[in-house]
Amino acid sequence: MELTLIATATFGLEKLVKIEVENLGYEVIKVDNGKVEFKAEERDIPILNMWLRVADRVLVKMGEFKATTFEELFQGVKKLPWHEWIGENDKFPVNGKSVKSTLFSISDCQAITKKAIVEKLKSQYKVDWFKETGAEYGIEVALLKDIATITIDTSGVGLHKRGYRETANEAPLKETLAAAMVMISRWRGDRALIDPFCGSGTIAIEAAMIGKNIAPGLERSFISENWSRIPKQAWKDARTHALKSIRQDIELDIYASDIDPKTIKIAKDNAYNAGVDECIKFESHDMGKIHSDKEYGYIISNPPYGERLGEKAEVQRLYKRMGKSFSKFKTWSKYIITSDEELEKLYGKKADKKRKLFNGRIKVDYYQFFGPKPPKEYFNNK
Repeated sequence: MELTLIATATFGLEKLVKIEVENLGYEVIKVDNGKVEFKAEERDIPILNMWLRVADRVLVKMGEFKATTFEELFQGVKKLPWHEWIGENDKFPVNGKSVKSTLFSISDCQAITKKAIVEKLKSQYKVDWFKETGAEYGIEVALLKDIATITIDTSGVGLHKRGYRETANEAPLKETLAAAMVMISRWRGDRALIDPFCGSGTIAIEAAMIGKNIAPGLERSFISENWSRIPKQAWKDARTHALKSIRQDIELDIYASDIDPKTIKIAKDNAYNAGVDECIKFESHDMGKIHSDKEYGYIISNPPYGERLGEKAEVQRLYKRMGKSFSKFKTWSKYIITSDEELEKLYGKKADKKRKLFNGRIKVDYYQFFGPKPPKEYFNNK
């Protein structure tokens, strides 16, 4: 049965998610703020959860309608085919959000939605009370300008939780954003890559997973694995295909460094958990000591931002040093994400391209400094 699915995304990454969805072979219907809608089937839910690197979640779109009163919300939700998904013993908690809508009370919207689903299931199962001890179906009622979108979450824990990062340093970069940074750079694994502020190792690890074609969701579980509507075989097939898709033949030149030895230990552990520890060379040293004998490559990094009081001056001195250090890599491309709007001035060079993104709740810019394209013979001689 054909479904409408929604892949949610951090603001600014919708186009990347659209490309990912299309590359997996699905027809995109609409791209909007924070979401990409597309057509798929039940058996595709395991594939999408397993392979989407930049999306936050995969949702089943149950319905969409105008609701300016609680009665309209109740009747709209009640009309939807909940019995086709939720069993008599299943759990169905309801979350909500409301933006620029008449129905602004989220708690009331959640309660009305829950009541409408219960009434629908009562009429189908001929019972007055639901134990809610079975599989979980996370429902969301999202109101935007009086339009209610009702969805079921197929992912559970957000897709950025790959499962490899058991420990992290302070304020770690989300895995989905790290993957997006690598994808935006168009690094493909055929050139060297350095992250001189590696922290928990997330950028280097996500790059290695991209280079080796390792599905980001391969080592984790998803809430919809317990749903009766999706065959267990579909999950087994998705994992088997993901394992067979790993590129065992490719060798990657990825280097990650940080001034803090304890941070490097965390990064190494995370890389081991992700199965890419042999792909990354970790070193503990100052950013100014980064080096490579490769003629062409990429520097992709998330340096400190200096968001705390008293840190800004120190961080801006660091950015000046960074400009001098990176200038040694004349034929390399450099990609830097930061919230500091003076980065170009401090770094000493105007970016070829800039992209607005969000690192958590912090608005950031992704500065892109393009190096020259290597000649064809460079790759032939590798």
